[in-house]
Amino acid sequence: MAATSWEDSVKSLKGVILDMCGVLYDAGEDGGTPIPGSVEAVKRLKASDLQVRFCTNETQATREVFVAKLQRMGFDICVSEVFSPAPAAVAVLKERGLRPHLLVYDGVVPEFDSVEKANPNCVVIGDAAEKFSYQNLNDAFRVLIGLENPVLFSLGRGKYYKEDEGLNLDVGVYMKALEYACDVEAEVIGKPDPMFFQKVLDDMGIQSHQILMIGDDLVNDVGGAQHCGMKGVQVRTGKYRPSDEKHPTVTADGYVDNLAEAVETILKLRGQ
Repeated sequence: MAATSWEDSVKSLKGVILDMCGVLYDAGEDGGTPIPGSVEAVKRLKASDLQVRFCTNETQATREVFVAKLQRMGFDICVSEVFSPAPAAVAVLKERGLRPHLLVYDGVVPEFDSVEKANPNCVVIGDAAEKFSYQNLNDAFRVLIGLENPVLFSLGRGKYYKEDEGLNLDVGVYMKALEYACDVEAEVIGKPDPMFFQKVLDDMGIQSHQILMIGDDLVNDVGGAQHCGMKGVQVRTGKYRPSDEKHPTVTADGYVDNLAEAVETILKLRGQ
């Protein structure tokens, strides 16, 4: 069988970026469960000569809490290897002197402790889960609509994600509601924003064509990475749907059943 485009590039790789939810584990009320083979796959990848980073749009916990949960599942991972939207948003807010009204999950609020929030002049929206009530959305709407120059930040723009019990609506749905109501276009912080991916590339010190992105979200993981010059492989776990392989605008460089298969292919082709 002929090699796919991503397999052709494996020998020249210097790094791999992994999405987390849907690739490493499936989320759930009890903290989630590892996807079979993913713990060992990460260990094998990190034992190779490739740099590894983790890039997530997770906004329901601080990075420290999130990483600690994954460590309890058995994953070889540390905070410095993980890139998530909230710390990036804090940097933008400080740089621009903005004071946010937060519509985010309680668990991620501590990420914003260093930012002034009185008399807000922007809104930051994340995956607030059950906090996405009418009242909370309306409060965010009132802040935005009352600003002369409304500024809306969205921590990612996903449509949905997978938990143990099924698919759940993600932040992008609520972002669109506020955009529509306030005639404003959100500034997305997180995948697929090129600036977000660039921060990961800068940390790795590697050119984009030397990196492979592995994710379950065709548009935000794979498409976002491809837009930055990386190869993108989609796993058939997490939020993957068979219709993804016939998407009208984004085509993955390859598809694998799970992370374990991707890592096995990478290491075999590299003779490791």
